[in-house]
Amino acid sequence: MEGALRRFAASRPWSVFVHLFDELKIREVTLRNRIVVSPMCQYSCTDGFASDWHLVHLGSRAVGGAAAVIAEATAVLPEGRISPADLGIWKDAHIAPLARIAAFVREQGAAPGIQLAHAGRKASVRRPWEGGNGVPDSEGGWTPVAPSAIAFDERYRAPVELDEKGIRAIVEAFAQAARRALEAGFQIVEIHGAHGYLIHEFLSPLTNRRKDGYGGPFENRTRLAREVVQAVRQVWPVELPLFVRISATDWVEGGWDAEQSVELAKQLAPLGVDLLDCSSGGTVPGAKIPMGPGYQVPFAEKIRREARVMTGAVGMITGAAQADAIVSEGKADLVLLAREFLRQPYWPMHAARELGREIAWPSQYLRAAPAGTRAR
Repeated sequence: MEGALRRFAASRPWSVFVHLFDELKIREVTLRNRIVVSPMCQYSCTDGFASDWHLVHLGSRAVGGAAAVIAEATAVLPEGRISPADLGIWKDAHIAPLARIAAFVREQGAAPGIQLAHAGRKASVRRPWEGGNGVPDSEGGWTPVAPSAIAFDERYRAPVELDEKGIRAIVEAFAQAARRALEAGFQIVEIHGAHGYLIHEFLSPLTNRRKDGYGGPFENRTRLAREVVQAVRQVWPVELPLFVRISATDWVEGGWDAEQSVELAKQLAPLGVDLLDCSSGGTVPGAKIPMGPGYQVPFAEKIRREARVMTGAVGMITGAAQADAIVSEGKADLVLLAREFLRQPYWPMHAARELGREIAWPSQYLRAAPAGTRAR
């Protein structure tokens, strides 16, 4: 794979067509380039509280030159956590440690963001390195909720089907979480509607078997997503960006697909969504996903073109040339990197040098910078 990416890089005239480091203004927030740190669960909290781990993890990527740093899936309710060790924003006491992180990220020139999430039927499981199986009540677990009472698989606990009162409570929880995010100083909120978590569970016919106003036809299955966006926008300032992450396809026949994703984007944009963060999969086990470099980029391109909304591309984006091609060729407005940022927190600095572009470095690091590099 690395050899193929190097050959791809050698085929493009970088000195003329580099746009990865162009600024991007979304509402009143200007991103210094098109490189964003994707939300990555750290499973390192007690009672939802951010710790020094999160400060270092997120802060170092801001130091490394990313334009925005989005904190991991952050539960809007305790029962909305994936695991008992998830980050939370369901109570005001969570604001102070999150504010410390947001302030540091902003001091480094990056826009601090946070992803608001509810895990739905994929909640109450052990951390990945502990096996990922369901957590019993005796060990701090809980009964998950979902649009329909269908377990993800035999390792997961069976969920309880949400009634309309429960749905309304979750919508309000997203709004209150956005209020707390604003108080903490975040500049971007992303609503998690992907990867088989609650909002995605309502979207997909594979997981939503309801017969009421939240199930059945497309308009009903997308109702929760619209209600959450509307509730968040009521408290999230008009000058600040709102993103939504979606799984553009379930990769399963009869499930959620790219055409429905385009239609959802057309619904959400007038409600105040600025950018669709285009991932895929996660709804059901056993989906056959054709993974490879940039395998999800076509979804970002399709939604951007057909729904006329900004998109972010994510998924096995690792090289500078690859990332720049996505932006320069109009396939997405920005790229979100995850695992590559785990391997290299300062990826933007190295990418800029590879592409012949200069970006500012922290003053503290100038002694190691290429000659002529300016201070941030």
